[in-house]
Amino acid sequence: MPLKHLPQHLPLQRGMRRLRTAARRRMDSVRRTVDLSHPARSPLGSAVENCVVFERGVRRPRDCSAAEALERVRKDDGAAFVWIGLHEPDQAELDELAALFGLHPLAVHDASQGHRRPRLARYDDTLLAVFRTVRYVEHEELTATSEVVDTGELTVFAGPDFVITARHGGSGSLGPIREALEDVPEQLAMGPAAVLHAIADHVVDEYEAVADAVQVDVDAVETVVFSADSGRADPGRIYQLKRELLELRRAVAPLARPLQVLADPLRPTPPVVPGLQPYFRDVADHLDRTVEQIASFDNLLDSILQAHLAQVTVTQNEDMRKITAWAAIIAVPTMGCGVWGMNFDHMPELGWTYGYPLALAVMALACFTVHRSFRRNGWL
Repeated sequence: MPLKHLPQHLPLQRGMRRLRTAARRRMDSVRRTVDLSHPARSPLGSAVENCVVFERGVRRPRDCSAAEALERVRKDDGAAFVWIGLHEPDQAELDELAALFGLHPLAVHDASQGHRRPRLARYDDTLLAVFRTVRYVEHEELTATSEVVDTGELTVFAGPDFVITARHGGSGSLGPIREALEDVPEQLAMGPAAVLHAIADHVVDEYEAVADAVQVDVDAVETVVFSADSGRADPGRIYQLKRELLELRRAVAPLARPLQVLADPLRPTPPVVPGLQPYFRDVADHLDRTVEQIASFDNLLDSILQAHLAQVTVTQNEDMRKITAWAAIIAVPTMGCGVWGMNFDHMPELGWTYGYPLALAVMALACFTVHRSFRRNGWL
């Protein structure tokens, strides 16, 4: 195909693809490989993905059931804890774990129900933290029905000698977090609070990666609206992106308060040890930047939408001016023909040989004069 026949917006699409590729690499750098090294399942049910015991920051070599893990931990001198990972557990499986670890019924109820806001609550000596996980949905081109952000839920029970995580949705795999923590035994030696910090840090990193990917879509919409081919812009795409941003904000913004509580040095929240509070403060700072970034996207989309509507109004006004101008030009000969077409006997110049050509010449000159006047004023 000759180059002159290629669509004019093809370089723009190629540029957007390059930006999306860079955003995907950014997201891939945040994620590590998925943990596939622990295929064992607990006898409690298929929702239990793994049950791991850590002693002084080092993982015990053999996986076991939840009851066996708890027995091992309780026999220790307090330097060990068990980490149980669940994926979409049902109420029966949660009830068994609640009876085994002494979880509060209200906390168990929150873990069994999805679509909760991020929050932090304390039940006796157990800390309940609810996170909203997010995932960027890849797409070649943003449409009025594109899904951009997919959300899930992650509930964490942190006690003196145990951590129980329950995931809802396809995103938020904790395998990479556990693998990374196993490489830093001195951090795991801090106990369940270290796992809670690693989870919070990972979740916020995902927020940042998704926000960077969404920025590519915002830039693409902005480029189309302010390009020479702005008539191709679809306001439905802008509304859809705003709706997806709203879903992202609902997942991200409410987490700010729980992180502030965990990072407060004046009011320690067990099992968070004082040495970990600065790390939670760092995670809170990253979250604040992401919240501000999402808010700026929303404000920018408002401006883009207003600019697009203004462009549509200007285009409509230009079209109306052109239609009006051509109607005025056509009205000139119409008026002349209407006057000289009347059936009267004493019309001027009816018997003159050159009357008909002169009338045509006068009408053509009048149309040319009106057309030139409209062109000079920018109406045509």
